[in-house]
Amino acid sequence: MKKYIFIFLFIYPLLIKSQTDSIKGLVLPIKSIRVQAVVYEGDTIPYVTLEPITCYADRVFKNQRQKAAWDRLKYNVKKVYPYAILAAAKLKEYDRILAALPESERKQYTKTAEKQLKDEFGKELENLSLTQGRILIKLIDRETGKTTYKVVKDMRGSFSAFMWQGVALLFDNNLKDQYDAEGEDKNIEQAIKLIEAGDF
Repeated sequence: MKKYIFIFLFIYPLLIKSQTDSIKGLVLPIKSIRVQAVVYEGDTIPYVTLEPITCYADRVFKNQRQKAAWDRLKYNVKKVYPYAILAAAKLKEYDRILAALPESERKQYTKTAEKQLKDEFGKELENLSLTQGRILIKLIDRETGKTTYKVVKDMRGSFSAFMWQGVALLFDNNLKDQYDAEGEDKNIEQAIKLIEAGDF
């Protein structure tokens, strides 16, 4: 008899605890996420599409000079990438505003916008190296879908675009450069993926 009482006293608190949990479970709201579902062999299964991720193997360098070049490229991309993103956002904003303005006011708005950009970012952009400038030209094409030459031409006209292209060519740059993620700009793309993933 004592044995049964001991077992009862030992198990009873566990029974009370499990009942309390189930009561709490009924009272508390159930947090849920709405997802698509598919029916597979009579079962309904949640179906979630995940964003693709890119995995890169650790780079193997033949020598220290190759490693230094990769580190320098990552540094340069990290420095100019925010400007390319900002350029894309500003360009979208300017296109929207210019589309709503009458033709007579567009030139004045463009001059005002250019002055604001110069005041805000002029000093920083002047301090970029030639390599960083070259990367920025490529990244503007990546982010906007337009070459820097086309951006200048749309905003300032053909003559300005021609003049700035001449200046760029003097410094071994080309405003008409296009971004090629699968070809010559593959390393820049990998550096961007590392930056976006927070790995650099």
